[in-house]
Amino acid sequence: MPFRYFEDFRVGMVMEYGQRRLTRDEIVAFATRYDPQPMHLDEEAAKHTLLGGLAASGWHTSSLLMRMNVDHLLRDSSCLGSPGIKETRWLKPVRPDDVLSVRTAVLESRPSRSRPEMGLVVLKCEVLRQNGDVVLTQEGTLMFGRRPNGEAA
Repeated sequence: MPFRYFEDFRVGMVMEYGQRRLTRDEIVAFATRYDPQPMHLDEEAAKHTLLGGLAASGWHTSSLLMRMNVDHLLRDSSCLGSPGIKETRWLKPVRPDDVLSVRTAVLESRPSRSRPEMGLVVLKCEVLRQNGDVVLTQEGTLMFGRRPNGEAA
């Protein structure tokens, strides 16, 4: 992926990336450490929960989104961090052996008024499972450094 600056994010732009299979052992390991609820820890107990079976913690799915964003979008960019996430929604359970990918749309892109060396980009990320179901949505703002000459690639 080429190095990306603020100027490279145009409103309406859509990027698709990542492909990550989530195993049962990963689901249980994450839950054991960070979200030890029955629906994330034990198949039998999970059958009797609202999710109806073993499912990844929403925080686990959010962490996988972050990893795929870093690997495919942020690592080779001028990203300066984020002032925050506006909304995260967990729409459907993520099950063992689901293969997840990301679709990201640029909703807004504007130069910073107070810091001219950077711009703010509002992104809506969707995490999809292998059959196209959207399992998570997240909208947030990222700060990117501006291209030294100020022009788009």
